[in-house]
Amino acid sequence: MVAPLKRVVMKRPAEAFRSVKVIDDEWRLLDYLRVPDLNKAVEHHQRFASLVTSTGAEALFLPVDDRTGLDSIYVHDPLLMTDAGALVLQTGKVARRGEGPAFADTLTKWGIPILGTIDGDATAEAGDTLWLDRHTLLVGRGFRTNASGIKALQEFLKSLDVTVMPYDMPCWNGVSEVLHLQSFISLLDQNLAVVYRRLLPVAMFELLSRRGIQLIDVPESEYESLACNVLTIAPRQVVMVAGNPITRSRIEAAGCTVLEFDGSEICLPGAGGPTCLTRPLLRG
Repeated sequence: MVAPLKRVVMKRPAEAFRSVKVIDDEWRLLDYLRVPDLNKAVEHHQRFASLVTSTGAEALFLPVDDRTGLDSIYVHDPLLMTDAGALVLQTGKVARRGEGPAFADTLTKWGIPILGTIDGDATAEAGDTLWLDRHTLLVGRGFRTNASGIKALQEFLKSLDVTVMPYDMPCWNGVSEVLHLQSFISLLDQNLAVVYRRLLPVAMFELLSRRGIQLIDVPESEYESLACNVLTIAPRQVVMVAGNPITRSRIEAAGCTVLEFDGSEICLPGAGGPTCLTRPLLRG
């Protein structure tokens, strides 16, 4: 999750939000905090995409698809990438169930292999996953990723010599509010992470400590503004939402270069940060 980004998928607001009418029809149903401004969202996403590709990464963009809604701008969740191809996930949020099949169809057109699909009673969202290293995947068990989903991940990944380590998530603010594992931790380098420590499961904190991973704390005042959701585009080179000066200064003090963008229309309304807005396909 920290090697230099080589190929990444995004979805522009014009394709995800589609129109002012669609936004008006969907934002309450999807538990958005407020109505996103489509025109500003387009501008903000253009700036964001330019930062993500600033080190030379190739960007691919998902097309309009009637099976998806506003949340499809958060392309990270319906897909998990592995060395053997993409694992298409079934989201815990029912309103997002069309995103996985839509993404899979586009991957096929792009010639990207698909390892498998999680379906049935199993649910999993990639926001609940964190590759600690090539052979270790941390997974949060919460409202979006259930026990069956974790079991399915373990079955698919055991042939790839990947250990899936599950951690129970807190109820936090309830089933309607998204709380992913990546809501409270982002890797900035192999030995550096930014965290909201109050939400870290004790066993995960102990694992990070054993691994010698330095933790940068997000202050209480900046958690809701997505300071903990940071995208690493190369080791210690990161993209984050503007408006979190304390966290930014702490990240820079740890030797990182920080690039900022205005996330007021593409991040804050739907509580999805720069990691959520991207699905890395290749790092190296």
